[in-house]
Amino acid sequence: PAAAAPAPAAAAPVAAAAAAPAAASAETGKKVYDQVCAACHAAGVAGAPKLGDKAAWAPRIKEGMDAVHNFALKGKGVMPPKGGYAGADADVIAAADYMVNASK
Repeated sequence: PAAAAPAPAAAAPVAAAAAAPAAASAETGKKVYDQVCAACHAAGVAGAPKLGDKAAWAPRIKEGMDAVHNFALKGKGVMPPKGGYAGADADVIAAADYMVNASK
């Protein structure tokens, strides 16, 4: 019983370390959204679901995050792959996650 007590304490730094990349990813997602995605998703250009519009995002979210990430990376309708973003795929995925989280 005494040996079991240190194990949860050791898990705390691991959890904190895992949370750091998630926070960085959310920050990156917002940055990419602001720089690229907002051009269409802020106003709903060409049918792009607006950030925060739960009704517009619901069918996309229902398809699952793999589908949302695929749309973000490969394009959908008139949206070009990665929304025209020239950076890393991970940044685009972070932006898609940011938009979904803001639209739930």
